[in-house]
Amino acid sequence: MKSRLNAAGSAGHPVPRRAAIAFWTAAILGTLHAASSIYWAFGGQWLLETVGQWAVEATQNGSFWTFAGLFVIGVLKLGAAWIPLLAQNGRIPGRRFWRLISWVGGPGLILYGGANSAAGIGVLAGWIGSDVPDRDALFGHAFIWGPHFALWGLALTTALAISRPHHRR
Repeated sequence: MKSRLNAAGSAGHPVPRRAAIAFWTAAILGTLHAASSIYWAFGGQWLLETVGQWAVEATQNGSFWTFAGLFVIGVLKLGAAWIPLLAQNGRIPGRRFWRLISWVGGPGLILYGGANSAAGIGVLAGWIGSDVPDRDALFGHAFIWGPHFALWGLALTTALAISRPHHRR
């Protein structure tokens, strides 16, 4: 069933509704990640301590390079969030290329987010012996940013798997 949430896929192939939902979910999760980086680039402080005290200190000094770095990271996250959806729907060229890149990115986000989350939980629970100098950052990576990356990657990987031409009926 073709979704009203999307356009026809490449070469006129309709994208299944559940794939469209997964692509949109990935785009929204990635946009939320990007928004936090851009917000911090412009001096926002909310949840910044969950990234690390180094990030709080870096943004407080008002450096152009801190602004530029966070802003560029935010823009790259926006691209990673929206390019798979736009390419799948034929809105930008290079669908096969972007699917290949997304097949690397989706599982990469799952592994990165999952590893950060698992390690953070392990340290916080005392299962992994480690000194915890920045408990807020460890908590943030374990319960906010790690899971968010993993969910973004899971949504993207699911969208890619469901939208494979030989998967459709």
